[in-house]
Amino acid sequence: MATIEENSPLHEEMRVWRHWLHQHPELAFQEYSSSEYIVKILESLGYTPETGWATTGVVATLEGEEEGDHIALRADIDALPILEKNKLPYKSLNKGKMHACGHDGHTSMLLGAAAYLKQNRQFKGTVHFIFQPAEEGFGGARVMLEEGLFDRFPCKAVYGMHNWPSLPVGEFVVHQKEVMAATDAFSITVKGKGGHAAMPNETIDPVVISAQVINALQTIVSRNVSPLDSVVISVTQIHAGSATNIIPDDVALSGTLRYFDNKKSKQVKKRMKRIVKQVCKSMGAKGKLRFELGYPATINTPEKTADCILAAKAVAGDHAVHCDRPPSMGAEDFSYLLNACGGVYIWIGNGEGKGGCLLHNNHYDFNDDVLPLGASYWVALVKQLLPLSGTLDHDPC
Repeated sequence: MATIEENSPLHEEMRVWRHWLHQHPELAFQEYSSSEYIVKILESLGYTPETGWATTGVVATLEGEEEGDHIALRADIDALPILEKNKLPYKSLNKGKMHACGHDGHTSMLLGAAAYLKQNRQFKGTVHFIFQPAEEGFGGARVMLEEGLFDRFPCKAVYGMHNWPSLPVGEFVVHQKEVMAATDAFSITVKGKGGHAAMPNETIDPVVISAQVINALQTIVSRNVSPLDSVVISVTQIHAGSATNIIPDDVALSGTLRYFDNKKSKQVKKRMKRIVKQVCKSMGAKGKLRFELGYPATINTPEKTADCILAAKAVAGDHAVHCDRPPSMGAEDFSYLLNACGGVYIWIGNGEGKGGCLLHNNHYDFNDDVLPLGASYWVALVKQLLPLSGTLDHDPC
């Protein structure tokens, strides 16, 4: 049963917070107004937040009735460079910027939990509320760690949560290990010899060669990776040429590599380099491949998932907590925090209908019905991890 009830005064407050954040989206490391708004709310609740982490990050701390372990709860606060197409009374006021991944909801749920726990400190230990900037591709979590986040706020574990469209409202997913993939970007340059499009025999056509490279890269997953392993190679950009009657000198390709196993990624990258070099060489061109390392894989600490399962079941019931769902090939910089001190990252249903649009879509909107459920999960997790006495006697799945 949710601690924070639907349409309760706190739910209405979270709704107001969420709508304000949705109207004022800001990109990575530029979340100044969002940060000020979060601080204002925390101060009104009686907290003394620390600011300036990774430029715009905020951390607030709450001590329970007794001393005990320290844990951290994290929400992301940044938006995406997307032009919103929704017709909402709280539609984005910042053109070309949009909360299309639900970080406005994540922030509001954590604020809701902070509000409830401030008035209900019946737990043994300390909770750090982390409001992290720059999750969307800029590694705000990594920057906060480099600035000494867990030196200043030492934790036994850190916990995160993301809304999940297509998963019904009131349901949770807790993975035992793999949650989201590692992501590396790659770029390829194919250098040939340009010339007149009517005389291709006098050129080394990098466009045709690039097509062969792209096709060959797709054989890696289908023929060099075990069907039991999860790897994705996607070429997502092709840039070449200036006119219809000119064969260009070179072509630039770029894309993404997704995986869970670092050893497997090394094998895949080696194969990619060989294909680019040899396919180009066989056709008289030169090929160069470069990688840019992205987020590591988001992998839960197995021995810490049981408490999250129990907390989710306390909110939603046994039937609504799933432990057997496949991981996503999307990526999350929460992985840096997990690698630093261990913890768990879960999914909460955002609904299949209204508010259930795909993440990073210009019609996405976080479902306000989820707010009390997510905040209640945080509260239940704190009580589960930092009990004053006794533990829940419910078996996890």
